[in-house]
Amino acid sequence: MLFVEEKEFLKKDYTDNLLPKAEYDNCSFTNCNFENANLSGIVFSQCTFTNCNMGNANVSGSAFKECEFKECKLLGVQFQGCDPFLFSVQFTHCPMGLSSFYNMKLKGTKFIHCNLAEADFSETDLTGACFTECNLENAVFDRTILEKADLRTAYNFAICPESNKIKKARFSRENIHGLLHKYKIDIE
Repeated sequence: MLFVEEKEFLKKDYTDNLLPKAEYDNCSFTNCNFENANLSGIVFSQCTFTNCNMGNANVSGSAFKECEFKECKLLGVQFQGCDPFLFSVQFTHCPMGLSSFYNMKLKGTKFIHCNLAEADFSETDLTGACFTECNLENAVFDRTILEKADLRTAYNFAICPESNKIKKARFSRENIHGLLHKYKIDIE
């Protein structure tokens, strides 16, 4: 496999001309368009994606090792198809609605100012994850491990304590209603 190291990719459009299958190490992708692109089988190690459109990109079999996404459009990305070996990511200011992390290990993952509306976290291990100022409207949490996760500033979530592991998870007084939604009680 081709090896690309410490290269900067600026304003590239990979919707028609595919990104070559390779291992990209310590590369940066800025203002690139990956919408609906096929990224399957590509390895990204310590790469940074800034202001990229990756909506509905095919990441099946892709590897993201210590990668950071900043202000990237990640709508509908099915991350559960990624290579789980050393999978490590961080997201800042990313619209990620309808993305799926089904059955993934995302221990300690940081989601900062992200819109995760209707994202799927079913059966996901989010131990120690942090959701700073994240919109979790209609996000799915089912048999999810949220132990020691920080949701103090997250909003619009609905998490059922009976069907998720929330031991030592952190919530604020302002968002505690997200744990009690199914009881249809009024909190004042």
